[in-house]
Parts: sequence; C-alpha cells; structure tokens
Amino acid sequence: MAAYNVDEVKISLSKLLDRVAEGEEVVIVRHGTPVAKLVPVLHKKRVLGSMRGLITPEKGWDAAIDYREAEEQFGL
Repeated sequence: MAAYNVDEVKISLSKLLDRVAEGEEVVIVRHGTPVAKLVPVLHKKRVLGSMRGLITPEKGWDAAIDYREAEEQFGL
C-alpha cells in the first residue's frame, strides 16, 4: 500500500486514481499522519438467469381467478 502526502496527491490525482482502478490502495498523509485511504470500488456483476432451476412454480400459479376467489385468498 503506497502512501502520498497531500501535495503529491494534488499534482498526480489522475495517475493515483488509475492505480486505484487497477486494485491498488493508496493512503493520503498530512504531516506524516494518515488521513484518508483511496480504495477501488467493487462492482458486482449481475448474471441473468442465475436462479434458473432453483425455483419451481406450482402448477396453475398463473391461472385466472374470479373476484370472489381473490377476496377469499387475499382479503380484497
């Protein structure tokens, strides 16, 4: 983990952000004392269909029901 003082960060922020984007962590120090840390943001990639095969709907789950049945089942 690299450490940079505030003046260095002001001059080369863009380059430091490139390093962070590649996975490196950067500590910013002021007068020799760490005050902040730049860390990469983790992006979680969503996978479509990842639940396929894990959930099985009941037969007839999409069958139409009349008003009375809806009232009985759901209190409408």
